[in-house]
Amino acid sequence: MDRTIVTTSHKPDQLSLELAGHAASLIGAALVDRERLPISRLREKFGAENILVVSREQVKLHTPLGEYFFHPSMSFPRVKAIKQGKPDHMVEAMALTEGGTVLDCTLGLGADAIVASYIVGPSGRVVGVESAPELAYLVGTGLGIYGQGSKAVREAMARIEVVCADSEDYLSQQADCSFDVVYFDPMFRVPRERSSSMGPLRGIVNVKPLTALMIKEAIRVARKRVVMKENSFSQEFVRLGINNIYGGRYSPIAFGVIDKQEAGR
Repeated sequence: MDRTIVTTSHKPDQLSLELAGHAASLIGAALVDRERLPISRLREKFGAENILVVSREQVKLHTPLGEYFFHPSMSFPRVKAIKQGKPDHMVEAMALTEGGTVLDCTLGLGADAIVASYIVGPSGRVVGVESAPELAYLVGTGLGIYGQGSKAVREAMARIEVVCADSEDYLSQQADCSFDVVYFDPMFRVPRERSSSMGPLRGIVNVKPLTALMIKEAIRVARKRVVMKENSFSQEFVRLGINNIYGGRYSPIAFGVIDKQEAGR
């Protein structure tokens, strides 16, 4: 059974056909004729787990657990709150300022990268690494064509550089101190029940836990700090030797921080 196939909407125009062909080439999947078939029949006919449907307007990923299309999720209300002068725990944990550089090793749905890109601005840089080809393509495309929200946020989305790669391999190829912040948001060891957005993607995303070697590489690559996001009650911080924790008193999410200067002592 193929993991993923690529197809189009029921009545594709020439541009949609070209985009679908490009997507299939990028993610290394077969491009199949839609033949006006519903998703369930396509899955049966081609024996595929996942179906990426590409059109000029939108990209959708159909998995056995549901359907997903790009949406900036909580990044919009978070940016709105930041504009109102309210704190953002991730921004505080990263100590982000305009012109900063961030390597997001677990891009996922891209919400954290959007907030980071907004904060660092046009003079900064955010690179998002995603190991699942389907998700890297879907989110990378969505960041560039999403048409809602303020101009500043849309520009922040478009500035994010999406790289499809294994984060451990990518880290090993980076120079010492090449990013201000190296960020990890791995799949939580205990999933949050209220986080339904990840539901359809649980068979797609990388679920491997972080390793001590990855943390060591991240410290080497970071100029200022390494930040990891996890459940506030998670034992992952202890396992990885991360003692400096940021987060609200009643927040279900926490951010573990390794300061580069402290790590070098």
